[in-house]
Amino acid sequence: MDLGLKGKGVIVTGASKGIGRAIALEFAREGANVAICARGAEALEATRAELAGLGVKVFASSCDVGDAASLAGFLDNAHAVLGRVDVLVNNPSGFGVMDTEEGWAASLSVDVMAAVRATWKVVPWLEAQGGGAVIHISSISGLEASLPGVAAYAAAKASLISHSKSMAMELAPKNIRVNCVAPGSINFPGGFWENVKRDNPAFFDMVVASIPFGRMGKPEEVANAVVFLSSDKASWVSGAMVPVDGVQHKGNL
Repeated sequence: MDLGLKGKGVIVTGASKGIGRAIALEFAREGANVAICARGAEALEATRAELAGLGVKVFASSCDVGDAASLAGFLDNAHAVLGRVDVLVNNPSGFGVMDTEEGWAASLSVDVMAAVRATWKVVPWLEAQGGGAVIHISSISGLEASLPGVAAYAAAKASLISHSKSMAMELAPKNIRVNCVAPGSINFPGGFWENVKRDNPAFFDMVVASIPFGRMGKPEEVANAVVFLSSDKASWVSGAMVPVDGVQHKGNL
């Protein structure tokens, strides 16, 4: 299916590995020009090279999205290099998996405020193109009570769901769609769940057993949903929260 994304400008924050990397690559395969950021320079450069190999325009820069000035600088430079912005994907997480001041600060600054600030910054550019799409990457952890100690992460992800719904209503008159994707447990090399499998295989197996398909998801499966929601093929989808989890979350909502 041609999603009509060729030549579009796409910004993906937190895109050097895992879900963010897969999202950026899928946009590039559709012919979109892509700007990415992350904190780790080595992984960022590797992903930049992969994207460039697909024949699209690429901008990559190290950035701490939790720092307002650093994020604004990256976004301004991305806009200048790409020449236009049609899609914003807010992906990074501070992984505040400790119920401490530090855990809450990481979740609020990286998960929530980075997405809010990036949306503030990019919306005028989307409007200048006649419309566009914003996607927040949340988690099914934002849909239900979480494990002990993970309250900060879960609350931040729930905030993204709420923010996307409010922004969808506010920005609809500007032809800007806002949606939220909520992945379940996604396994990839060097990721959280690979480490859990190594360090706590019994817990890993318990989580897999809770997923009806009998496996964890892949980053590419999340990326496919994000790219579709960003395209005109999803022109009447806004304000949605889309779980991509293989029925790991079992609630009706």
